Amino acid sequence: MQNNLEVKARIIGGLILLTLGAWVLHSFIPLMAWAVLLAITTWPVFQRLLNSKELQGKVTWGAIGLTLLIGAVILAPLGYGLNRLLHEAQALGQFLTDAQNSGIPVPAWLDTLPLIGPWSKNFWVDTLGSAEAAKESLHWLSTGGAVTYTKDFAGQLVHRFFSFLTILLILFFIYQHGEGLSRQVLASSRKLFGETGVRYLLHATAAMRATVNGMVLVGLGKGLLMGLGYALTGLSHPAMLGALTGIFAMVPFAAKIIFSACSLFLIAQGHMAAAAGLFIYGMILTMIADNYVRPTLIGGAVKLPFVWTLLGIFAGMETLGLLGLFLGPTLMAVLMSIWRDWIAEMDKSAAAEFDDGQ
Repeated sequence: MQNNLEVKARIIGGLILLTLGAWVLHSFIPLMAWAVLLAITTWPVFQRLLNSKELQGKVTWGAIGLTLLIGAVILAPLGYGLNRLLHEAQALGQFLTDAQNSGIPVPAWLDTLPLIGPWSKNFWVDTLGSAEAAKESLHWLSTGGAVTYTKDFAGQLVHRFFSFLTILLILFFIYQHGEGLSRQVLASSRKLFGETGVRYLLHATAAMRATVNGMVLVGLGKGLLMGLGYALTGLSHPAMLGALTGIFAMVPFAAKIIFSACSLFLIAQGHMAAAAGLFIYGMILTMIADNYVRPTLIGGAVKLPFVWTLLGIFAGMETLGLLGLFLGPTLMAVLMSIWRDWIAEMDKSAAAEFDDGQ
């Protein structure tokens, strides 16, 4: 009787401590999840790095090197993009200042639009054509709204930067102690759920790697193909635009933001045919990549049906945001494994009952 009370007290105490720990760390749990995701995905690379002659047995140096490499791969393009954004923001500020001083002339191509050309021209003249109209239309800039938005954006940028540094710090410690951590997780899973739990855990790991690989490969492929489209339509910096599209393309349908903006830019320059061609090309490429290629890459690696892969991607993203983009297909893969095991056990039971009946 006393032993049962001690066991119950330990379980209750453990649950209380676990709840308190989750409450204290709740704001860092998503960052820890991102670090675990990166560690699982890049663990084969880390193992190859440690097996090299230069770093054989030097776990700490290997962890430092790969963590810094991942940080550079992610931060370098973002830093370059922010630098370009600052330059463009300065040019935009000068343009808006000139607009409020003398107005913005009507683009020559606007009057050539079918059906809505004359209306569009009159609307432009009434809204931006003169200094008075431009000042009235852009009055929100002098109300402090733009300044407030800029401060909020800067604050969010600093917050995201320190969050990413926290992810890199956690990732470094996972690399450094990964072997011991993996053994402990597998041992705990085996003790709680048996060999079946270990198999599900390994299957979830494979699904997570397949999801990340599918996202990255599709993003790189779409960035390359869209870069060719940007070059053919005569846009400047097609390589940079292609790289930016590739980064956005890792999120389903997010690449539309980039090529739609490029199409609008071409329209503003009067290249209507090029803008329409680029937009249609981007939409077709997005539909094929996000609806067929990506689910096939992810589902094929873990034997997950197409529809469940697609639902896992979209439902996970809707529920958990960007993190759910990777966790959704992983959860679907584990659930599908449980379902297959259950069906197999039912078939075995039915076969055994049939043999007993014979």
